[in-house]
Amino acid sequence: MRQARRARLQRLLDHEEAVHQPQWVRPTEGEPLWPVALAVVVAAGLQLSVPTRLALHPRWLLPALVLGLLIVLAAVKPAKVRQGSVLVQIAGLLLVIIVALANAFSAVKLVQELLQGRAGDNPAPLIGIGAAVYITNVIVFALWYWAFDSGGPRGRLHATDTPPDFLFTQMTLPELFPGWRAEFGDYLYLAFTNATAFSPTDTLPTSRWAKMTMMLQSAIALLIAALVIAHIVNVIK
Repeated sequence: MRQARRARLQRLLDHEEAVHQPQWVRPTEGEPLWPVALAVVVAAGLQLSVPTRLALHPRWLLPALVLGLLIVLAAVKPAKVRQGSVLVQIAGLLLVIIVALANAFSAVKLVQELLQGRAGDNPAPLIGIGAAVYITNVIVFALWYWAFDSGGPRGRLHATDTPPDFLFTQMTLPELFPGWRAEFGDYLYLAFTNATAFSPTDTLPTSRWAKMTMMLQSAIALLIAALVIAHIVNVIK
């Protein structure tokens, strides 16, 4: 009886020690990938809402590639195997790159039109276009943060001991958030607050690439918002 109690106590202690280990050294059961797929679909839909003159051509290429890669990702099961697969991770990066290139093209064309005074005199369509590019920009950078933080989803799954590139608040309070791990929703929140505040809020970048990427996102968001608002004010006046 005494040995059984001692063994049970040891298991509890081991469990507590494992739970309070840093996230980057603690293997996980895998992250849900459906939020990532949903975000990609939303980004592709927003790209389709952009006028033809601002979109990457041919128009069918982006949704076709996104649909094909999502089918490949969904075909690999179970979820833990899917997340740990190198091939699946490459497919996921291709998704991010495709959406990022399409949005970058639209953002550049929009900025050109605004600077050259060719954006039109009707503020309503301009607000819609600016919002679509702005929101897609948030999604794209959320995908980048999710794909590369701590070695990406595969690195976080296997706990490759890669230090976090983003220090979330929950990581600094393990006694309040035992077993907590970052998932895509956390990176989406990070991208949104960075795009609206133009600076880190409650999540701090710890690596140089993370700092440079956040700086680039803030610069793009600020440029789009400032030019669109300035043009609308000028039209109204």
